[in-house]
Amino acid sequence: MLTSEAVARELPRLRRYARALTGNQISGDAYVTATLEALAEDPSSLTADEGVVVPLFAAFTKIWNSVEINAHDKEPLNGPTDRHLTSIAPLPRQAFLLIALEDFPEATAAKILDVPVIELRRLIEESGRELAAEIATDVLVIEDEPLIAMDLESLVESLGHRVTGIARTQKEAVALAKEERPGLILADIRLADMSSGVDAVNELLQSLEVPVIFITAYPEQLLTGERPEPAFLITKPFRPATVAAVISQALFFGRNATTRKKAVEA
Repeated sequence: MLTSEAVARELPRLRRYARALTGNQISGDAYVTATLEALAEDPSSLTADEGVVVPLFAAFTKIWNSVEINAHDKEPLNGPTDRHLTSIAPLPRQAFLLIALEDFPEATAAKILDVPVIELRRLIEESGRELAAEIATDVLVIEDEPLIAMDLESLVESLGHRVTGIARTQKEAVALAKEERPGLILADIRLADMSSGVDAVNELLQSLEVPVIFITAYPEQLLTGERPEPAFLITKPFRPATVAAVISQALFFGRNATTRKKAVEA
């Protein structure tokens, strides 16, 4: 494929990222245009053999971080989610969007931002804390392993959220949710009494509309090819930065979970 055709194929994705990063489409497109002009003057970084995604996004990043482009007739921000994002510092905002919106692997996002992976993870955690200051919520943790539950509780609270309780069984989860209705659920699928975290979530979703993140060592029990699949899934062992990014993603994009048609056996 010719390099120009490869760039054209990635433009909708870059425009989406630019729009989320800047807060409106007109400003985002102005930065995209500046990026394309810069690459046209010096196309050496773009090669069809190596792919254009990383150099294209990296070129955009360099321009966005170094040049203030004043687009005329800027459109207003399109809602509270835009305001939440623009309240986050520039580098953490970029890291969050590359991972959460564009679904780049950590290594790819780090190359785009020209930072080590460990720095990318720090930026993700920072974005989680800053975003939580805007949309902090109560979190129910459904996890039967005490050490993992403690790690999750510590991480959630470090991001500015509040853990309303830790449930080890389906029965405990339902009882805790009735006491204080959570704004987010983190759930394992194999619980202490051999009950199912999926069944617990299904029961809770009969009366709650809330994002759910499954954190499990058995992802194959959820990724069955049947619909609906879980919107958010993290595999154990997990990295704190990954959990932070997915929590922010779940809350920011407001994707509520729905019950699964077929319960997963514990």
